[in-house]
Order: sequence, then structure tokens, then C-alpha cells
Amino acid sequence: MSELAKALTDLEENKVYQLVDEKIKNGVSPLDIIAECNEGMVGVGNLFSSGEYFLSQLIFSAEIFKNIMQQLEPLMPKSDAGDSASKVIIGTVKGDIHDIGKNIVANLLRGSGFDVIDLGVDVSAEKFVETVRETGARVLGLSALLNFTYPEMKNVVDALTEAGLRDKVTVIIGGAPCNEQVREFTGADYYAEDAVTGVNICKKIYQ
Repeated sequence: MSELAKALTDLEENKVYQLVDEKIKNGVSPLDIIAECNEGMVGVGNLFSSGEYFLSQLIFSAEIFKNIMQQLEPLMPKSDAGDSASKVIIGTVKGDIHDIGKNIVANLLRGSGFDVIDLGVDVSAEKFVETVRETGARVLGLSALLNFTYPEMKNVVDALTEAGLRDKVTVIIGGAPCNEQVREFTGADYYAEDAVTGVNICKKIYQ
């Protein structure tokens, strides 16, 4: 693990920002910096999964990562916005206003060169369908943190089918209540157990 990745895993906020500033001044690629931060976020996720970190630490790490992304975004190479194969739509489904996990995935996707269309939280099935139709995006990521909102993911998939768009888009679901059983229930194509897995699935789809 690099020094930057370890600092982020250890939640050493000031050290993280200092290391990022040094790397920028030394001409390190923004994508390489994000890759190191990605490694650190995986470390945080592992500590959270093992019970060593709590939700507060997870939120704190996401805030640090968000600040880094805001600093790096102007320096990042621009992807071809006209290429539908690079586009990923993401949003938290209707009835759920949580966005921590969604934001991490969106930032990691942008860092990997994808053109991310983030619809935010509490997004209706109609809005997802409309955006798929308008943008031609081939991947749709649905996020839910509340147990009672995952059936809304099925509503989105059903709405895509009714609109004749289901065979044109790959649907990935993620969030606390999700697992393979939920994926089968919703009719989604993939279940991502964490942000890094979600990004890797997108890369696999576009190989």
C-alpha cells in the first residue's frame, strides 16, 4: 500500500491533502493519484466490513475522497461525451436519499475515464428511463441503502422493459440491502458488493 493509500485508510486527513498536493506539483497523473486513493478507500471498506471502522469513519473517508476529487477534476483528461459506450447513469432510487456509496462509485468511475451522469437521490423510474433514452448510455447503476426501497429497483427494470429499452442497457445494483437474491428479484444484470466491484464490472462490460 502506498503512503497516500495508507494515510487515507488511516483517515489522516491533513497528511492525505499534503501528499496529494505534492503529487500534483511533481506532475503525477490525476488518474494515478485516484488509483492510490482508490486503494485507500478499499482499505477503509475492509476495516468497515470487519467491524474495526464504523459508519462515521466511512462517511469521513468519503468526505476526504470527495474533496480530493474536486481538486483533481479540473486536471483530469476529458472523455468523449459523444461516445455512448463511455456513459454510465447512476442514481439512488425513489424513496431513498442516501448518497455516500453512490458518490464514491461515481467518483471512481470518473477517475477511470467514464462519462458519469449522476441523477442524485430519490430518482423515479420514469427519470431513469428518460435518461437512458436521451443519452443512449449502455450502463445504469441503481443504489439503495434502505431495505424497503430495493423493490423500487425492480420498478426501474420493469419500466425499462415497458419502454423497450431493457435490451439496450446493462443494469447494476448496489447498496446495503442488495445481494444476489435481490438482483434476481429485480431482474438486474449485476450486483456490486462494493464501489470497486461496481467500477470493475463497468470496465468488464466495455472491454
